[in-house]
Amino acid sequence: MNNPFIVLPVIFHLFTAVLLLFFWYKVNAQRLITIIGSIASVGIAVWLFREVYQNGILTMQAGEWQAPFGISFVADAFSATMVLLTALSGMAVAIFSTGSIRNARLKFGYFPILNFLLMGLNGAFLTGDIFNLYVWFEIIIIASFVLITIGGEKAQIEGAIKYVTMNLLASAIFLTAIAILYGMAGSLNMADLSGQVAQIENRGLVNVVAILFLVGFGIKSAIFPLYFWLPASYHTPPPAISAIFGGLLTKVGVYALLRIFTLIFIPDEFLSTLLIVIAALTILSGGLGAILQVNMRKIFSYLIVCHIGFMIAGLGIYTELALVGAIFYLIHDIIVKTNLFLVSGLIFKLKGTLNIQKLGGLYKKYPKFSLLMAIPLFSLVGIPPLSGFWAKLFLIQGGYFEGEYTLIGFILLGSFLTLWVIAKLWSEVFWKDAVDLPKKINVKYYWELKPFKQWAMIIPIILLAAISLYIGLAAEHIILLSEQIASELIDPTPYLEAVLGTKTETP
Repeated sequence: MNNPFIVLPVIFHLFTAVLLLFFWYKVNAQRLITIIGSIASVGIAVWLFREVYQNGILTMQAGEWQAPFGISFVADAFSATMVLLTALSGMAVAIFSTGSIRNARLKFGYFPILNFLLMGLNGAFLTGDIFNLYVWFEIIIIASFVLITIGGEKAQIEGAIKYVTMNLLASAIFLTAIAILYGMAGSLNMADLSGQVAQIENRGLVNVVAILFLVGFGIKSAIFPLYFWLPASYHTPPPAISAIFGGLLTKVGVYALLRIFTLIFIPDEFLSTLLIVIAALTILSGGLGAILQVNMRKIFSYLIVCHIGFMIAGLGIYTELALVGAIFYLIHDIIVKTNLFLVSGLIFKLKGTLNIQKLGGLYKKYPKFSLLMAIPLFSLVGIPPLSGFWAKLFLIQGGYFEGEYTLIGFILLGSFLTLWVIAKLWSEVFWKDAVDLPKKINVKYYWELKPFKQWAMIIPIILLAAISLYIGLAAEHIILLSEQIASELIDPTPYLEAVLGTKTETP
């Protein structure tokens, strides 16, 4: 069904970013516009999600050029869900930023750049053209590079160099893969490529191009062995920026992998085996890396890597049941990881450090805060019936039915390592006796903030914690959504027909 308004999530953030440019030095006006805009973006995302749920897959052909000749925008259950999650995480980070980001950084264009980043993310989720996907990825890289360097501190610059170097390498590989793919198939429309690539007889060449895409998206997703840039950079910017990075930026790479490898490059035995091996090693390396860290944000950064492996495992198994687990985990992980970095920001404002060996006594002094922080921490572990439990259950079931017992072992090992890390963190930060720390001159502590800023840091954590509880306690709704998305990924016929406008047989 054609609907030109499906690009509203992109246009709205562009409009908000441009509007904010007119209030460059008026930080209070920027805060107000950002809060109103982020709430409105959630309303737009909910509208789009409802439209897709009620009317099926929606499309928009840019400039009335019909597919496969023009640029297509497509809103199916998967992309609409990602847009909604982006809006929710974006709203939480935007509100948190109004209370935690210094005025000096706001005057460097923080809020406009944040909106440009969200615009790029929505564009990547909604595009149906593979070159257009590259363009949106570049917008994301440019905006994220500006955000990671705002403030100009030494650690930020060092982390930013590693971040942008690896992401530019990923972009170069991605663009090379697109060029080869276009030479092979003569099309850039992803729906059209689905049929064209299936007809290419030289499957070895197809697998080579698929591996190029895997490397390009794998760097962005931080899979083994291409993950080292993430824990070296995600802990350097302010917590609000780390939250949007940890929650969404790696997940756009996972989204691209799930989209490309279910629509264009259907995994054969070789690709499935490769994906399963990568998933297992990603789980192991991320989990072991987290154990060795004492900085809270570095711990969370390594856990991002570990849990990316769970999603890649679902793609590697490549059954509908396993994909349900991967999609469920993707939904859960975006909300939880965003919230964890916001929690780390609140803890820093309370104690002035993120070194877990120097922290302690939080539960005794701030029991209500501690119980609030426990929700994302325990959801990450997957304690029943919280959100992480159900996703792992589907992944284990998917692996069991396909005889992937070694992969199940790695999933269980990753879960155990996560439990170990979070138990250690909880013991060090919340349960042990408080350590007397000297007051830092360059830190404005939580109790020194105005009431508005204090609430601006608490409300997003409460919001995301409530969403996490909903995902876990009302899991039947998320399971139904994940099953619908997995079904559309396994059988893309409705997607192809919606984009190309003709009855199409699944390759």
